[in-house]
Amino acid sequence: MVSRSDLLAFVEAKLAYEIDVVAAAEAQADGTALIIDTRRRSSWDQGHVAGALHLPNDDFDDRIAGLPSGRTLVVYGWGPGCNGATHTAQRLLLKGFDVREMIGGYEYWVRNGFAVERADGVRKAAPDHLVTHV
Repeated sequence: MVSRSDLLAFVEAKLAYEIDVVAAAEAQADGTALIIDTRRRSSWDQGHVAGALHLPNDDFDDRIAGLPSGRTLVVYGWGPGCNGATHTAQRLLLKGFDVREMIGGYEYWVRNGFAVERADGVRKAAPDHLVTHV
């Protein structure tokens, strides 16, 4: 059996590490965070968080030097069922970066009606009232 103090420590660590899409959008807007898309090029090309940096696993070593050390890096993948962002977060943390993982990923960013960038421009979908407070 897991102790109550171990469970509390886990929950506190989870809250310190994860960031929801609303808080991520606010941190991006105020300049304290850089949002990083960890998905493959084909996924990025279908659409990504407006203003995000693309850092797929295959390019990690080549692009690490260009990342800012003074800002929080918020990583995301496709959605709740994708752990690609978790793998990238681990690598960034090992390199000494301040990292948070955006829970819900790209799916919940879109479902909340935040700006998405595609080849034809930046757009916002209508918020899905099942996942947003708007």
